[in-house]
Amino acid sequence: MRKGRKDEWAYVLDYLPKGYPSSRDNKPVAQVIGTYHFTLLEVTPKPGVSLEIMEKIYIGEGKRDKIMTIVKRIPASKLTASAYAELPYAVEKIVEENEERFVEFINTSMPLTTKLHQLELLPGIGKKHMWEIVKERKRKPFESFEDVKSRLPNVPDIKKAIIKRILEEIEKPDLKWYLFVPKQSRDLF
Repeated sequence: MRKGRKDEWAYVLDYLPKGYPSSRDNKPVAQVIGTYHFTLLEVTPKPGVSLEIMEKIYIGEGKRDKIMTIVKRIPASKLTASAYAELPYAVEKIVEENEERFVEFINTSMPLTTKLHQLELLPGIGKKHMWEIVKERKRKPFESFEDVKSRLPNVPDIKKAIIKRILEEIEKPDLKWYLFVPKQSRDLF
């Protein structure tokens, strides 16, 4: 995982051209999710710029074409109802676009303790499935989600399990272990 680096790209979860309904100012605001660290952010678009839901936008250093400022990180509990509804679709899109990264996780995941493996933190993956995955990846590293599915048909859908785990890490700030959402992306208050 790239530690310390900020998300450079994000997906728009919600765009409020007149700002939050409870706000006195009518400044446009958007809620977005970073494509690497899954950081939830509030951003201000440049004047005259309109954003689309699920639009991929540049939020990194340097010249941004659509975003004027990154206002702050926000917890999942501060997402609008619309942004919260879009969150699973955005996470799925990010996982699909970065399949290689997540397949690499399946190939290189390690024990966290003498009794718990990283793979066991994925929903639906218990000890039995974890050992099946570890045994099969020793034979030959996995190349894709489809490769995992075809070689281990009895193991739950790995892509879906990863998406569920990421959503859990985004939404629950008090988990003991995190696999995909780094500390700086979730420690807000």
